[in-house]
Amino acid sequence: MTGARRQAGVTLIEVLVAMSIMAVLMTLMYSGFTQTANNKRRVEARLNRNHEIRMGLERMARELSMAYVSAQLNPNPALRPVITAFVGKPEGSGSRLDFTSFSHQRLYRDAHESDQNELSYYVTEDPEDGDYDVLVRRAQRRVDDKPQEGGTIQVMVEDVVSVEFSYLDPFTKEWTDTWDTTQAAMHPNRLPSQVKILLTVPNLRGRGPDQTFGTRVSLPITFAVNHAIY
Repeated sequence: MTGARRQAGVTLIEVLVAMSIMAVLMTLMYSGFTQTANNKRRVEARLNRNHEIRMGLERMARELSMAYVSAQLNPNPALRPVITAFVGKPEGSGSRLDFTSFSHQRLYRDAHESDQNELSYYVTEDPEDGDYDVLVRRAQRRVDDKPQEGGTIQVMVEDVVSVEFSYLDPFTKEWTDTWDTTQAAMHPNRLPSQVKILLTVPNLRGRGPDQTFGTRVSLPITFAVNHAIY
């Protein structure tokens, strides 16, 4: 009986060895789960970042495709409550673009609004956290006599390096970084046939050179709207 009991028992050393093996296995399993969770968060963050950039570019392209200027101007400058424009020029971190568009959507019934609006795209410091720059969209629901001012500002893409616009002249077939319909010596009453957008952001992996995303949009209305002619 004594020998049988001695064979059925477990020594303290065996218990310690078993606990050590179990601790090693649990540590390995925890490390594996932690690494998988970290990889999942990094992948999701990059996917969300790509989605934010893609949506920003698509929105700019959609609204630019509805850009327009009008040739209907009152001869008296004091009686011009509405002035349309398409003004793009290098400024700050890349470029700034101000234009009038047919892209406005009324959200309220009987609102005294039309499908016309004023829009701007440019890079500036984050209004809440000045540690990085953001791409913003200025929108005004009604077109007035100051097409580059007023309205509300909305952040489109966070943490950007620069945004650059270039314009294809349908006559010269050359790209330029400046377009201004308000100057008689430049491009009065006509728009570029295409606009190229390049958005540069810090590397999505957190290291390495900056990354640039781009798109190109065609503008169907290349000449000023003139109801007296059309």
